[in-house]
Amino acid sequence: MTQTDQTGALPQPAIQQPAVPPTDARGPDQVGRATLMICTAAFIFAAQDGISRHLGATYSPIFITMVRYWFFTLFVMAIVMRQPGGLRAATRSKRPWTQVARGIILALEIVVTIEAFVRLGLINTHAIFACYPLIISVLSGPILGEKVGWRRWVAVGVGFCGILIVLKPGSGVFSSQALLPFLGAVMFAVYGLMTRLVARDDTAIVSFFWTSVVGAITMTIIGINSWEPIARRDIPWLLVLCLCAAIAHFLLIKAYELAEASALQPFSYTQLVWVSIFGVVIFGETLAPNVALGGLIVVGAGLFTWWRSRQRAKQIQG
Repeated sequence: MTQTDQTGALPQPAIQQPAVPPTDARGPDQVGRATLMICTAAFIFAAQDGISRHLGATYSPIFITMVRYWFFTLFVMAIVMRQPGGLRAATRSKRPWTQVARGIILALEIVVTIEAFVRLGLINTHAIFACYPLIISVLSGPILGEKVGWRRWVAVGVGFCGILIVLKPGSGVFSSQALLPFLGAVMFAVYGLMTRLVARDDTAIVSFFWTSVVGAITMTIIGINSWEPIARRDIPWLLVLCLCAAIAHFLLIKAYELAEASALQPFSYTQLVWVSIFGVVIFGETLAPNVALGGLIVVGAGLFTWWRSRQRAKQIQG
């Protein structure tokens, strides 16, 4: 779930040139491969969430996130060293303090979300977390200075109604624990907006590097005293968890080299399908009718805001 941001999956500001050539400049075969890659990455990220839920029931989410970041940073370093300019070029950010802030926010968001997986389950967490594109629409005005039209405000309102359907406040089902995935969504939305902000001056590889290093430092400072022995039976799961993050992010990078991020964004929602399947089949969770309906409303509202963003970008560019 923490996947989308680090590779620019969110629509970029209109004033920024695309990181890759426009989709129509690519052949249909390339776009097809990119779509397959993004769907595969969504499946792997869903599996990663399932493993995080499994390990989170035994180990501290802070500990799990710390180990993930250690491995992830090694993976990013390997990619950075193969880029022109290597490590020196990747460290040169024109917005270093913003990069630091977004790295810290993402690391803490992962901790919050893993805790939500354990307390609420995969399905309920993702149904609420899916509202983050709507939060981005609300905050894009004060943070990025973008104009939010009435249509997107209506979509935000509809999405909020979907969250209320999921939570069923006043029915006795709602609990304070349900605020965890919403907090995670807010943090991820802020991280996404800050990613768009730094993208005006820094390349994707610079942001990728800062995300991993700042996150690893943050989690080491917070979690090193939380180190706990790892049971032998859990070592393979922890290794698979780290490998999932590396493989999924590699697929994202390759996908965005073949097609525009805005063209691929809708396919990232396939992660919700896999999460629901894993939740029901593996963890015995229940896909309640109100959760299914509310989740569909939230996703639909999010897809509408994505579509409006693309339409507005086309009008500005045209």
